[in-house]
Parts: sequence; C-alpha cells; structure tokens
Amino acid sequence: MTTLYEGAFAKINLTLDVLGKRPDGYHDLKSVMQTISIRDDVEIDVDTDKPWALHCDMDGVPADERNLAWKAAKVFYEQTKLETTGIEIRITKRIPMEAGLGGGSADAGAVLRALNRHYDNPLSIMALAELGSLVGSDVPFCTLCGTAMVEGRGERLRKLPDLPDCLFVVCKPEFSASTPELYKKIDEVAIAKHPDHQAMESALLAGDLGKIAENIYNVFDPIVTQEHLELNYIKSIFNSYGSVAQQMTGSGSAVFAIVPEFEFAAVICNMLKENYPNVYIAKPV
Repeated sequence: MTTLYEGAFAKINLTLDVLGKRPDGYHDLKSVMQTISIRDDVEIDVDTDKPWALHCDMDGVPADERNLAWKAAKVFYEQTKLETTGIEIRITKRIPMEAGLGGGSADAGAVLRALNRHYDNPLSIMALAELGSLVGSDVPFCTLCGTAMVEGRGERLRKLPDLPDCLFVVCKPEFSASTPELYKKIDEVAIAKHPDHQAMESALLAGDLGKIAENIYNVFDPIVTQEHLELNYIKSIFNSYGSVAQQMTGSGSAVFAIVPEFEFAAVICNMLKENYPNVYIAKPV
C-alpha cells in the first residue's frame, strides 16, 4: 500500500459570463478563474486490498460514489486502464461548502493529480484536466490550477499569466444560493452588463493589479445581491478598508476582495468576523 498526499485549492471567478443555454441543457460559460490558498487536504491509500472507501471530516459530505473525489478516481482508472486492488480517500475540509469556491471540484482535481503522479504521469496536465470534464464542470480548472480562461461547460482551458502579488479576503455568509435556480433566472432576464474578457486578459499580461480590479465582473452577482442585500454590507466593509475590487464568486454565496497589503486584509477580517465566522485571508496559487 502507498499513501499519496495532495492539496486541493479553492477557486474564485475573477470574471464569469453566461453565454447561453446549450442543446444538452447546460450553459456555455466564459470565465477567468484563479486558484487561491484556501485548501482541503486529500490523502489516498492506493492498493489497499479492501473495497473502495472515502472519509471526510465535515458533516454533510457524501462518503461514497456520489463524492466528486470518488468519481475522479473511478474515471482515472477507467480511462487509463490502470488497475488497483482498492483505494481509500481521506479528505480534510477547509473550503466552505455551497460557497462558489469549488470545494468538491478541488478535491476531485487533487485526486486526479495525485494518482497521475503515482503512476509516473501517463497523462499531461492538460489531458488530465480534460479527464476532469467527465467528473464535473469546475474539475478541469481545479485540476490545472493557477490562472486560466475557462470556456464551454468548463472543459476548454487556456493558461493565462499569473496574477501579480496581492491577497484575497473571502467571506462566506450563512445563506447559500441554488445554482440551478440562478441559471433559470438568468435565462429569463436580459444581462445588463458582461465582463470584458479582452481587457482582463490585457491587464493580466501587463501585470496591472489596478486594471485587473477594474475588470472583475460576475453576471450572477447582481441577481444574488438583489435577494441578499447583506452582500452589499460585506462589500462595503471590503471597500472601506482597502479593497481594490470586491465580487461574488461563482454562483455564490462567498464574496471576495482583492487587497494589496496584509494590513488591509487583517483589518477587514477583524471588521467582519463578529458577524461572519467564515472569513479567510488567501493568496493566489
């Protein structure tokens, strides 16, 4: 038996646009995604000579084939035709659930990277990310990590330049937003504003944090904020204490701020932590 260890990094959407509904019922998206240092830890015992098993230290996380980490392992072995006498996956959760931070997808991506490394990298990182599309929409990016343009259902990836030095403050309020309900709503309204991906890509190429901040935009943000005005309160705290941009990630409900200095991040955390226990300081990874 061999034990593998891998970090599973949360993602945020610097931009997120919904381009339309596809014939298969899914939606075409375009998003600049970024992994950040909030992470779960994944351990995998390979060749256990026992039935497959999964354990997680957070209540409410499925511990069977419904879990994306389990699905990722199954897809890896099926697609590579490699064999194992059994695996056991243990997940230590730190990424909050139902936040738009891709926690389950991050765990799945970590499983794919760890297994691929264990078998001497039979797949390139881009091929491994493509495998992730069989598991879930955010899994390809959460396998690749870094900064990337993500299109289609999440399966089309293009690496972008790394973010310049900065920090993130991430705040997860108590409520959660239903992703299917949000897609229904966005199908029924005219999207008033779309992110400018060309401008965002130019800002990343220039390493200009100010321009990056100017081009942060998520089409889901105004829809969720309209129903949950506390997001405006959180953003106002961000804005008042040194944030250069603030935005909801994914379909929510977590919101993030980009801050240039740790001192700003620390003050924001102190201002929020009394009302919001799930507040984090993170950096791009």
